[in-house]
Amino acid sequence: MRRIKVLVAATCLAAAMNAQVLSPPEIRDLSMRELQQKHMGELKSVAVAISSHPFPYRLYFSRVMDLDEGQQQRADQRGIRFDKFGTQTVLQITANYFASYSAELMTKEERARKTLHDVTVPILKAAVPVLVQEEKLQAFAIEVSHHVRRKVVGVSTENPENVALILPRLPATQLVAAKTPADQDAALMQGLLFVDGKAVEGWGPRDAEQVAESRPAPARPDAKPVIGTTAWSSVPQLPGDVDRVSTPPARLAAEPRPEVTDELLRKLQSTDQAALETLVRDLDKVAHFVSYAPPTFIAFHKGAYLQLSMTTTLRESDAGSQYRMAALAFDEHIAHLIRPVLASLKTKADYDGIDFSTSVRLAGAGSNGAQSVEFIFPTAVLTCYEQFDCTGQQLISQGFVLINGERVGLDLQGAEAVVGR
Repeated sequence: MRRIKVLVAATCLAAAMNAQVLSPPEIRDLSMRELQQKHMGELKSVAVAISSHPFPYRLYFSRVMDLDEGQQQRADQRGIRFDKFGTQTVLQITANYFASYSAELMTKEERARKTLHDVTVPILKAAVPVLVQEEKLQAFAIEVSHHVRRKVVGVSTENPENVALILPRLPATQLVAAKTPADQDAALMQGLLFVDGKAVEGWGPRDAEQVAESRPAPARPDAKPVIGTTAWSSVPQLPGDVDRVSTPPARLAAEPRPEVTDELLRKLQSTDQAALETLVRDLDKVAHFVSYAPPTFIAFHKGAYLQLSMTTTLRESDAGSQYRMAALAFDEHIAHLIRPVLASLKTKADYDGIDFSTSVRLAGAGSNGAQSVEFIFPTAVLTCYEQFDCTGQQLISQGFVLINGERVGLDLQGAEAVVGR
């Protein structure tokens, strides 16, 4: 009986190792595939070491971040693979960590440090000694999503927050050898730290390319950087398309122009006017555009955005808080417009994103009690959603939501479940 239990445990452990490490044939980049194949044994041992560590809260490897635990348990949990950080070769490990921090009690930097020490450091200590001797490996890229609790106008919400650390080989070895917390922190400070795609000020080198310890290899002529120099998050990808070249689902707007002038906005309007008229004509029946407010370009967040003004009519039974009405407006109206709008515009790249501006009202109520809601999304995030690589919640979290002119956080599932004010 004891022998049977040992065999069963060994079988389960082997299955867990295979479930956490990406299969080499799924990686299209030949050099990354070769590294994955060469080090499969080591990668599996790293997976076992990490899985055996007693983290304070549940940790899952993952191909996609920002999942709730139910989704994560059903999702692809192969989060260990060789990948590219710009032109650098990195070992990338992606995980969802189900710790929930209070935004009132901890600052963003404190939350990031807590996840670094509780999760990222143990992961590095498991991975670095095993793989640091690989000459082609230039850095370790660890991305972990935790959760943050907030109260918005008395309503409790919980949303994911992503912490990414890019640590070069030398500081990584110093981290493993560190004898004191101060030595450990000194090693971590030599990396690049991002929270929701924003580089944490005062942490690491200014230039992301400085993470390389050797001269970077030339980029492929047809490749776009999967990871930029100012913001990075792993790219959620469809099965069988692991290293597809794509714009990442950025946590903030694509790199803005130095200045958005009235002249630039007029030029965009003139250049795209015919396409905008076609869009209104083709999609008006489902979009319900406001006739007296045609599509126009506006300046927002140091970028040029196309503003589409429309009306959203909800059922009387949908009455509730402004957050509930905004969430329902997105799920029942705006979300269904994104792909048709992008198809009509052919995902034009000469502006920074789209502002879906809608007046949300209840059927039969006219304009009484209408809420002004704007869903403002950068082009990169819209493209991610268009290609089914991002969920609606990820789109919301990575964009801007304004209710009556004020920016808010919006948890779609939570808001739709709350009725009343």
